[in-house]
Amino acid sequence: MIRKAFPRNSPAFWALLVLGGLCLAAVLADVLAPYSFREESREHSYAPPTRIHVVRDGRLVAPFVYGTSWSFDEYRRRIYREDQGAVYPLRFFRGRLVTVDAPGRMFLLGADARGRDIFSRILYGGRVSLSIGLIGVFISFSIGLLVGGIAGYYGGVLDNLLMRVCEMVMMVPGFYLLLALRAAVPDDFNSLQVYVMIVVILSFIGWAGLARIIRGMCLSLREREYVLVARTLGVSDLGIILRHILPHTVSYSIAAVMLSIPGYILGESALSLIGLGIQDPYASWGNMLSEAMSIVRIHFAPWILWPAVFIFLTVVCFNVIGDALRDAADPLAQKGGGV
Repeated sequence: MIRKAFPRNSPAFWALLVLGGLCLAAVLADVLAPYSFREESREHSYAPPTRIHVVRDGRLVAPFVYGTSWSFDEYRRRIYREDQGAVYPLRFFRGRLVTVDAPGRMFLLGADARGRDIFSRILYGGRVSLSIGLIGVFISFSIGLLVGGIAGYYGGVLDNLLMRVCEMVMMVPGFYLLLALRAAVPDDFNSLQVYVMIVVILSFIGWAGLARIIRGMCLSLREREYVLVARTLGVSDLGIILRHILPHTVSYSIAAVMLSIPGYILGESALSLIGLGIQDPYASWGNMLSEAMSIVRIHFAPWILWPAVFIFLTVVCFNVIGDALRDAADPLAQKGGGV
């Protein structure tokens, strides 16, 4: 199925490469990021992206950046200029992939209000935003598979009870349920505790839809011959569910997982954007966007929207990959297919 879903040079193939690159960059943030996510330089507040030069005095030289100076305009906005009297060569593999000697600064994607490097914070923020989506969807789909498998296998009163619980969870709009559950979290939690609670909250609101679909699949799978044989041989009910029923839902589950991860990433981003998620100085793509809630800031420093670009790119990649996996798992979805 994997080879069928990702033929070379297909959109899904490139989406997989981009997503893999984002995940790898987040894992290697300590090496790839020029600075720590919490390192500030207040004199470089909202500094624009730094230009890297390779030509000086008409000659080709090693990559370098100029120092910066700034002044205020009539709107009290900082206007940055390159100070060509201060040259800072790029330094490679000195604890980090590339950096410059102090007091020089290199902002590949610009700086935020506190003079923190946006590129570095995006890499570190990817650890939070991507891992919350992956861990949250793993927990919720484990619950959904188990609940759906039990409801479909046993049927009867237990089935009715579990499905009514699923419907109660599904009938509440997801974002409002997210806010209500987040409001129950104490305000004195540190960032690690908030991270864990966000994972738990996102997992709680995401399992019910899958459980209902898996339940429908299990209603037919439980009547298959291999299930009846296993039951005759004395295999326990839990063993039948885990070994003989749920594995036959894997093709659908993998595609559903990939299509659901963007919802978890957006949920974390929404919470962090309104100040209920990961808090400064820790970075996530959502809380980095909180600075972009002012149209004036966006006008004078449009580079603060870079986290939104990465959120959009990640969501598109997951959707393209999920669609490809779903089409590969469904024989009726092949080109020219039909009933």
